[in-house]
Amino acid sequence: MNLPMNLVQAMTRGLLRLAFRVRLRGWEHLAASGRPTLIVANHVSFLDGALLWAFLPGRVRFAISTLHARTWWIKPIVRLTGLFPLDQLNPMALKSFIEALKSGATMGIFPEGRITRTGGLMKIYQGPATAADRADADILPIHIEGAQYHPSARLGARVRARLWPQITLTAGPRRKLDIPDGLDTRTRRRVAAEALGEILIESAAIARHRSQTLPEALIDACRLHGPKQIVMEDMDRDPWSYRRLFIKAHAIGELIARRHKVGENIGLMLPNSNGSVAVLLGMMLHGRVPAMVNFTAGAGTIKQAMRTAGVTVVYTSSRFIAQGGFEALAAALAEDLDLRYLDDFKPEVTPFLKLTALWRGWRGRIPVRRQADDPAVILFTSGSEGLPKGVVLSHSNLLANCTQITARMPFLPDEVLFAALPMFHAFGLTGGVFLPLLHGVRTFLYPTPLHYKLIPELVYDTYATALFGSNTFLAGYARHADPMDMQHLRYVVAGAERLQEGTRDLWLNKFGVRILEGYGATETSPVLSVNSPQRYRAGSVGPFLPRVEYRLEPVEGVPEGGQLIVRGPNVMLGYLRAERPGVLELPRYEFADGSVREGWYDTGDIARVEDGFLYLIDRAKRFAKIGGEMVSLAGVETLVHGLWPQLGHAAVAIPDERKGERIVLITEHPDVNRHAITQRIQELGQSELSAPSIIHRVDVLPTLSTGKTDYPACLEIAESAQN
Repeated sequence: MNLPMNLVQAMTRGLLRLAFRVRLRGWEHLAASGRPTLIVANHVSFLDGALLWAFLPGRVRFAISTLHARTWWIKPIVRLTGLFPLDQLNPMALKSFIEALKSGATMGIFPEGRITRTGGLMKIYQGPATAADRADADILPIHIEGAQYHPSARLGARVRARLWPQITLTAGPRRKLDIPDGLDTRTRRRVAAEALGEILIESAAIARHRSQTLPEALIDACRLHGPKQIVMEDMDRDPWSYRRLFIKAHAIGELIARRHKVGENIGLMLPNSNGSVAVLLGMMLHGRVPAMVNFTAGAGTIKQAMRTAGVTVVYTSSRFIAQGGFEALAAALAEDLDLRYLDDFKPEVTPFLKLTALWRGWRGRIPVRRQADDPAVILFTSGSEGLPKGVVLSHSNLLANCTQITARMPFLPDEVLFAALPMFHAFGLTGGVFLPLLHGVRTFLYPTPLHYKLIPELVYDTYATALFGSNTFLAGYARHADPMDMQHLRYVVAGAERLQEGTRDLWLNKFGVRILEGYGATETSPVLSVNSPQRYRAGSVGPFLPRVEYRLEPVEGVPEGGQLIVRGPNVMLGYLRAERPGVLELPRYEFADGSVREGWYDTGDIARVEDGFLYLIDRAKRFAKIGGEMVSLAGVETLVHGLWPQLGHAAVAIPDERKGERIVLITEHPDVNRHAITQRIQELGQSELSAPSIIHRVDVLPTLSTGKTDYPACLEIAESAQN
């Protein structure tokens, strides 16, 4: 008996909906447009083809590899569904696919050509992008989420597989490939494939983002990966599962909540550890807002930061104070702040509290519900150029940044992340705490990034596959590590400061590991761009993350590039400033045309964009104006680093009556050869204005706890050297 095609499709749709509770999002984008349309989708399992055939409206001809189309059990499916056999390596086969598109047929294809084995996008073939380009077709992206956990996927033991995972199909808006004119054929094909890949990455970021709070998202992650999944370990070498984390968080959160109002800002001064993450999560579960204290900043700076955020109470641990040698700091803070020790809560941990925490942890309960756009955490800018500001990040900001990052760089539960960057730093909080927790990744929490000899040994001992750090820290680890220490690393990501060429080469030559440089700011939760294994260019900080918009505003005296202004779901709620404590100042920017628009954040960096990659030139404030010419201080530092890459160097500008400003080089080099600097400038064809007027030698270059150069301290040294 021959059943009508529509009936077979409807029956298949019903069975799939019943088995996998299929949810459809953005299906309004599938309305006919009257234009050639190419539907593209990520490929995560053998279910994908059936899902799209069953749920896509109308008749869509999906391409299938000719190799698979000849398989005996697929042949009848090809005849039944009208699949389009396509050999992507055969130009003539692609021509027939293009003709079908031009004729008005709605075509579909998996641009990766195979099921993912990484959890993210595989190589994007040029054929589908070329077909869309030549047919002038609309691109309609569909993201498949959930099917990667089915046994028919190709992730194996890397994820917790199940027979009936919930599957979501998300259709994005129609797009056109953005390809510049005037390119030769080979370049145009490459650029088209890259543009198609970016569309799929953006589709993934949109599909994965939910309007929810961090506790809600973490409960979903616990259910997805399993409550017994080990997600944290610290120097006590006591692994914690999701379930244990939530039980501990509910207990300590309840004790803190008894003393504070919902929505109150509360200081938190703790190192990287399992218990610290439990306190952080516990405060969020109970609707309190942690203000992360940079305990390396000094008592005066911390007190000012707490006043800015309206914080009167700071929680810490007596064990942390004793082991870190912070007794003097604690005494100084206690003069103006209510410093409370979590250890003192032990008598209040009653059997009833334990039972309540156990029940809430097992059941996934949230005692105080908050909104996605409510403040989640307050961080403070590094103070590398002045007084720190309070940065208020919402739950939505942090979750958006995590989905943006993993859309470009997938993380699977079999990863092991070594997290040494402190939690009071945005990179350490988002990258070292929230991102791995949301993806079932096991994290080893280490209290300081400064132990250059011990950390490589621990990276080796924990079988770490991912490591985040700044140039300063990564250079230090590389100098002391054995080549075998880094053998398991898959991702090494550098941020917080410019990656020096010497550090990049050292890692590549010694360990065979390519450092992926990224860029961001505390105000953007923090990541804005990052290189990835698929899209990498040395010297750049990578392509922008999906859903990030940018503008380059002109800067006087800087012909190349402009001041970088950004907007996106990861941009902060606003600032808390010292001059107006407790008052939230929304991000806004006045553009060159005089318009003032909210939601745009001025990064303060001068940058350029080339082939989709972002290149940083310098901070807007880090130019010296000498004789009317603008000289990049970062350029001076790069030049000197090229001569002595193993040592620290910093360039600052001080006033000069005759030329406006002069450059002072602060260096760790014991015997700087000024002639070598001048000769290097001549070899590179740079202006002689880049040569430092004054050279001051120091034993150790001043740095902040994040590894960034402490420029206010360097400026003080320069001014004292002048006097």
